[in-house]
Amino acid sequence: MLRKCCYMFQAQWIGQETVVSLKNCRAKEIKIKLGILLQKPDSAIDLVIPYNEKPEKPAKTQKPSLDEALQWRDSLDKVLQNNYGLASFKSFLKSEFSEENLEFWIACEDYKKIKSPDKMAEKAKKIYEEFIQTEAPKEVNIDHFTKDITMKNLVEPSPSSFDVAQKRIHALMEKDSLPRFVRSEFYQELIK
Repeated sequence: MLRKCCYMFQAQWIGQETVVSLKNCRAKEIKIKLGILLQKPDSAIDLVIPYNEKPEKPAKTQKPSLDEALQWRDSLDKVLQNNYGLASFKSFLKSEFSEENLEFWIACEDYKKIKSPDKMAEKAKKIYEEFIQTEAPKEVNIDHFTKDITMKNLVEPSPSSFDVAQKRIHALMEKDSLPRFVRSEFYQELIK
């Protein structure tokens, strides 16, 4: 404190000392602000990203029977064919911030239903830009070979343009996401 006062006092007589004084004050301000940002990650992240411990329960779909829910363990297709299963799986993936694969799979299913060539081309471009291209907002994890095949298929869009990529993502979800979903607290509560 005394040193700071000395700088301020000297600033009246020597112009160079003013710079030193301002640097010291600014450094202290930055240190205080950084101290706030460098709090424990757990408490700081809670302020920035609201996170639900449990996935949200699916809205307005009929709860499956115990037998139906138990079949989900063995087959991703069983999950995807059941509205409650699909909604549950989506909520679970959202809670893990990994819903892009499922969103891509659903977009491909919707794409296959399009009849108009113009609308198909428009939707194909949208799917490509959202999920396939490098640095896409929701880029899915597929190899370059699959990306290349998909790009070639999009020269003349058809209902099967995304089939190879969709199969790769389906396999990835079945191998990786489904086992995590089946072990999740939400699924365990469902089969009690």
